[in-house]
Amino acid sequence: MIYNVVIYLVLWGIAIASLFDHKVRKMWRGEREAFRLLKQKVDPTAQYVWFHAASLGEFEQGRPLMERIRRDFPQYKILLTFYSPSGYEVRKNYEGADIICYMPVDTRLNAIRFLRLVRPVMAFFIKYEFWSNFLHILKHRNIPTYSVSSIFREDQVFFKWYGRSYAGVLKCFTRFFVQNEESKRLLESIGITAVDVVGDTRFDRVLQIKEAAKQLPICDAFRKGQVAEALAAGEIPAKEDYKVFVAGSSWPPDEEIFIPFFNEHKDWRLLIAPHVIGEDHLRQILSLIKDKKVVRYTQTTPEEAAQAEVLIIDCFGLLSSMYHYGDVAYVGGGFGVGIHNTLEAAVWNMPVIFGPNNKKFQEAQGLLKSGGGFEIQNYESFEGLMNSMMNDEAFLKQAGDKAGAFVASLSGATDKVLSKVEL
Repeated sequence: MIYNVVIYLVLWGIAIASLFDHKVRKMWRGEREAFRLLKQKVDPTAQYVWFHAASLGEFEQGRPLMERIRRDFPQYKILLTFYSPSGYEVRKNYEGADIICYMPVDTRLNAIRFLRLVRPVMAFFIKYEFWSNFLHILKHRNIPTYSVSSIFREDQVFFKWYGRSYAGVLKCFTRFFVQNEESKRLLESIGITAVDVVGDTRFDRVLQIKEAAKQLPICDAFRKGQVAEALAAGEIPAKEDYKVFVAGSSWPPDEEIFIPFFNEHKDWRLLIAPHVIGEDHLRQILSLIKDKKVVRYTQTTPEEAAQAEVLIIDCFGLLSSMYHYGDVAYVGGGFGVGIHNTLEAAVWNMPVIFGPNNKKFQEAQGLLKSGGGFEIQNYESFEGLMNSMMNDEAFLKQAGDKAGAFVASLSGATDKVLSKVEL
């Protein structure tokens, strides 16, 4: 009862906020249009497997499963829903699903209408998605429902005395595929035993991304200091590649640490892919760089990049491939709300550096323990770490190998999930 009151308050809040916020307006419209889209696209003769992801990160965790089911079980169609515009707007044209739309707000009426239209044969909710009305009706209809790559902590409401009634929503799942033993222990403490520790499907996904990485001639020329075509034609002699420091998803507090350091170190090149690609932020980055030749990815050529000392990625979609050209990676966000994706860098067998706000990120904690990840607190700690890496080639290589081995050792979650699902 209380949950439904809260949901309707949220619904009204979204409606009001949509009048003032462009992102919320997209979500509000998308949720209302979901039923119209489903009526148009649902094939009444088809069997749908439903995947729900809150946003882009959860989508990436579910993607290996979707693509395996699509490849190995073509008798099923895939329905993919999002909650957030940041997921839907980026992946609304994803070819691995037959239908993509927003998930309607979790009222009882919406859940009933949605499930009557789709009639899924099974459902996968990725990571933190626990929508009570949808889940209770899925259970009532005996539709197998799985929680994938989920992770639980002791401070969550399910494990508090006042949250035990809400914890009933967890008993709607047919099976949990969790990331660690602690999550299994917590679920068992409230009577849920259909739990398998399989790890995180993101490890499978980053290996897929690595295999499908784009060749970037500009980045290649930047690293080599030479243009690949000229090398291949024998026009110029080959030389040893430059060492490259790659900063991915950086924010101003990150840039204020690593840029001054590389201003003083001319023997390494600096490749920056900021999290926010806007002219104000790009100007701020440029103001920090001293006495170096700088080029922007969208405004340069391989010939120019070969002569540059700093390359700024001023477009989206290249980050995961860009890491391939680095020797050391820095992943931003650790001086703000939390670090971004460290696995996309670690999979390329290079050490990964990040700021102190990393405690709730299991992959970062794993990298730290493996010796492939390093936390910095300030400029001084960054300087000491980078000097060690620059002056000790064996240390640099060992740290990179440990990062890559960490990712490889935790792959295989997709296979483990599918082995327990009846398709």
